[in-house]
Amino acid sequence: MSSGTEKKAYVGRSITVTFEARRCLHAAECVHGLPEVFDPGERPWIRPDGAEAERLAEVVRRCPSGALQYELVDGGAEIPDRPTRITRNTVGQLIARGELSMDTAAGPRAETRAVLCGCGQSRLQPYCDHAGPCGQTASG
Repeated sequence: MSSGTEKKAYVGRSITVTFEARRCLHAAECVHGLPEVFDPGERPWIRPDGAEAERLAEVVRRCPSGALQYELVDGGAEIPDRPTRITRNTVGQLIARGELSMDTAAGPRAETRAVLCGCGQSRLQPYCDHAGPCGQTASG
């Protein structure tokens, strides 16, 4: 069984964007924020050189699930929000932003953003994967 940690990297001149499909909850912050970079109808669907690196990083940080991450060529990466904040949305998902340490099937992971399962039915614990009622109607 997959651990859910498979990331695909999209390498640009100044920024690399990674995408972890199993964590994506289709909030579409990326597509709405930079349609010239994120186009699900194209292959590759992420074109990091389609926008300035800082602008692209800002849009990636809007991804609530953490399915999208980035690293700048100069080594710069996302700085976690402080203080860490966890909120529950209307369908029961837990939205976490900050300096997070997640216990996963693949071992501990450092995170800055995550949508966590609030109903206990996810097969990608602790992340929401659409399996239960908390993942059915939210666009987290």
